[in-house]
Amino acid sequence: MTLPTKTAYNLSRQLPFFYGWVIVGCAGCAAFVRQGAAVATLSVFVTPMTDEFGWSRAEFSGAVSLGGLLAALTAPAIGVLADRRGSGMILSVAALVLGGAALALSQTNSLIWFYVAFCIARMTFASPFDIGISSAVAQWFVRLRGQAMSYINVILSISLAMMPVIAFTAMSNGDWRNGWFTIAILVLTIGVAPNLLLLTRRPEDIGLTPDPKSARPPVEPGRAAASINEPSFTRAEALRTPALWFIMGFTVFIFPVQAGISLHQIPHLVERGLSPLVAVSAVSSQSIVGAVAGVAFGLFARRYSARIGLCIGAIAASMSAIILLMVASGWQAFVATSLFGFGIAGILTLLPVIWAEYYGRENYGAIRGVTLPVQVLAQASGPLIAGFLRDWTNDYNASLSLFTIFAIIAAGLVFFARPPTTVAESVGENQ
Repeated sequence: MTLPTKTAYNLSRQLPFFYGWVIVGCAGCAAFVRQGAAVATLSVFVTPMTDEFGWSRAEFSGAVSLGGLLAALTAPAIGVLADRRGSGMILSVAALVLGGAALALSQTNSLIWFYVAFCIARMTFASPFDIGISSAVAQWFVRLRGQAMSYINVILSISLAMMPVIAFTAMSNGDWRNGWFTIAILVLTIGVAPNLLLLTRRPEDIGLTPDPKSARPPVEPGRAAASINEPSFTRAEALRTPALWFIMGFTVFIFPVQAGISLHQIPHLVERGLSPLVAVSAVSSQSIVGAVAGVAFGLFARRYSARIGLCIGAIAASMSAIILLMVASGWQAFVATSLFGFGIAGILTLLPVIWAEYYGRENYGAIRGVTLPVQVLAQASGPLIAGFLRDWTNDYNASLSLFTIFAIIAAGLVFFARPPTTVAESVGENQ
């Protein structure tokens, strides 16, 4: 028995609440530090770093795209590892690597150095953190999965609000190098220990079943816990269902919007005549909206449908892009970023939910391991598209128009992602 499993078993017998909420806390620590490599955090560094080194916006954005490519290559192996060994080691190592990469970024002296350091940071953001966090929560919850994921999204949103402000404040007291150093200290302090010591793979490993109301008192380790009724698809079976391809199509179109706007929204707002402080404040406010919206989307999915919630999120993202095209004042910036935060909160909360809801827990990591690369590559393309079009046209209007269209297409695709009913029926429909 591993140390986290032994610790979880002992604590679960003493705590007055379901141990799955401890898992949510551990995953929340990882979610908080993960945002150190988010494009919204990186956006604070765009102007000072490109001004100092004379890089173009496309050159700067390329690091996000290359890091996404590396994440896509590692995702299948990370997914299988999460199924077999759990998320604890994955998330603690990811935090160590991200902290080290942020320290390296504080010492950047060339474009190559920046690419190496940020590509490593972005790779951990998009693959081990993504799979590890969502897999940890998906394994411990079924009926309350949307609610549990919404709490993770609250933490993601709080971190996304705080990280740009923390970096901006640290830069104000020094320079952009101080911003990266501060992020590194936060990541290493918060992200490693909880996941290394407390996060165990599945409730069945300590004699529990998912969800608080269904959880029995833990039995002795090694004895089987009672099973629950849920879908169970292998990776091959899932790949033969239409729903998987509709959801993957959704990610192809929505994640360029998410990443492209996230990275370039502060420079866009500044170029539209707003002060850097107003721009940073508007971007930070979207995370506050996102925190509340994530909880609402989680409750919506539990009562109605994760699929419809994802559709609503994509429509909100398209409306945000339209307003950003016309933004000319502070209040318009706050409306646009709030809509963006609302929509992306729904997408980030419900996408892990719909994968587990449709295909079950047993092979969740393996299925995410083959679908996540598509999402990551799409996400990597957004900043590059926006940066290239900005350098070509001298503004962000072309990219925002394109992102509006992408978000509308994404909404249509996920609307048609009907759930597979049974493995046999799903496979039979395609024979």
